[in-house]
Amino acid sequence: MKNLVLTALLGLLFLSATWAQSANNTASDGFRITGHIKGLKDTTCILAHYLGATQYIPKDTARVDGAGNLIFEGKKSLPQGLYLAVAPKNRYIELLITDDQEFSFDTDTVNTVQSMKVTGSKENELFYSYQQQLSKLFTEAQALKGRTDATVDKQMSALQKQANDFRRQFLTDNAKTFTVTLLKASAEPEVPPAPKLANGRPDSVWVFNYFKSHFWDGFDFADERLVRTPFLQRKIDRYIKELTVQVSDSLIKEADYVVSKAIAGKNKEIRYYTIYYITSPYEQPKVMGTDGVFVHMFEKYYATGIMTVSDSSTLKNVGERVASMKPNLVGKILVAPVITDTLRKPIIMQTIKADYTIVFFYSPTCGHCRESAPKLQKFVDDYKGKGVEVMAIAIDQDVKEWKKFIKEFKLGNAINGMDMANRTNYAKQYDVWTTPTVYMLDKDKRIIGRKLPVEQIEDFMLFYKKQHPVSKAPANAKASVKK
Repeated sequence: MKNLVLTALLGLLFLSATWAQSANNTASDGFRITGHIKGLKDTTCILAHYLGATQYIPKDTARVDGAGNLIFEGKKSLPQGLYLAVAPKNRYIELLITDDQEFSFDTDTVNTVQSMKVTGSKENELFYSYQQQLSKLFTEAQALKGRTDATVDKQMSALQKQANDFRRQFLTDNAKTFTVTLLKASAEPEVPPAPKLANGRPDSVWVFNYFKSHFWDGFDFADERLVRTPFLQRKIDRYIKELTVQVSDSLIKEADYVVSKAIAGKNKEIRYYTIYYITSPYEQPKVMGTDGVFVHMFEKYYATGIMTVSDSSTLKNVGERVASMKPNLVGKILVAPVITDTLRKPIIMQTIKADYTIVFFYSPTCGHCRESAPKLQKFVDDYKGKGVEVMAIAIDQDVKEWKKFIKEFKLGNAINGMDMANRTNYAKQYDVWTTPTVYMLDKDKRIIGRKLPVEQIEDFMLFYKKQHPVSKAPANAKASVKK
């Protein structure tokens, strides 16, 4: 069965709308960027801006002549942000596009940054002068590494102080420039000395909490240009994936916090990108049980219109997917399927006594299901009578194929069921958009794992069992109860 990659559809709709809005919101004065790149000739360069850290939106191309000269130009001004002039062999030059869209640059492929000279763009002059000064200090520090004399540490400390002083003064002197906006957006908070614990050691928890609480201090959510840089995506990744506990409740709390800052910034493009980028990984999350984030983000931002989607049919489709996911998230009691066995006798899930119940939704003719069946059969036989039951539920209505599948893969020890009356929409009721789909339930039929690969059922169960041992009543429990 085909998977519905609904987040991708949302993303495409969002991105196409963003590009159109960005283009329409810029002036029509045009742009002209002339360049000379020594060491590059007879090729083509592409001018593109970042959209997050991993996407690039081409805006123009230019032919590089035999002497390394090129011209990017157009009649409509470029949306402002951080751009790349991309050449073959993964070579590129970064350029700031702001109000000054007629300028020239001259550089060399051997050392692009150190060789860069810009005329006509104050922002790019600042951007490269900053990098050149720090690169100079870094080169001096590298030269000291091979030395062993007593003055090395002192010289290294002096260079570090010089770099810190230069950066601090640069930020002060050029506070209102886009260059400084970028530097602040990409920086991480400086943590002051931590208070000491009773044992005399620095309080590492305090350090973490301070770092996290000040993580967004330098990021200007009101500046739309930051959408067209890699820094918004990188900051979200760091904050959500590294500084947040990977469980739904914690992720939802921090997602709402970041989105609230984007909303407070009152810039639509920043808000849209933030919501979209946080939402998209959680339809098919890498960490099991975190798809509740997808449900939350849709209900709070997409369904309410805070995040708009131009295609109403796509919004409807995603809403239907969310409706099927919500009752089947980790922590929910699985709704008992209405099924019968091969003799048409009802199977009542609530009567199944087991510490763990595996529910295997499949199609008897599905290739992936057939590949998984031998692994499932081994698991069934290995754990039969050990407090583990497997319910194998065929979602198709071909009784002949169903019985053939059970016999072929020797699944007699499983609890085999089918809705022969065809009353169940498995996609909507159990979020079965692909087969096989596997749920793991605890003794109360509460979902503890979903969308498990068959080959990981045993490992996940053993891991969960270690983390959540099943309590056993003591042998003299009745005698010990006071009357």
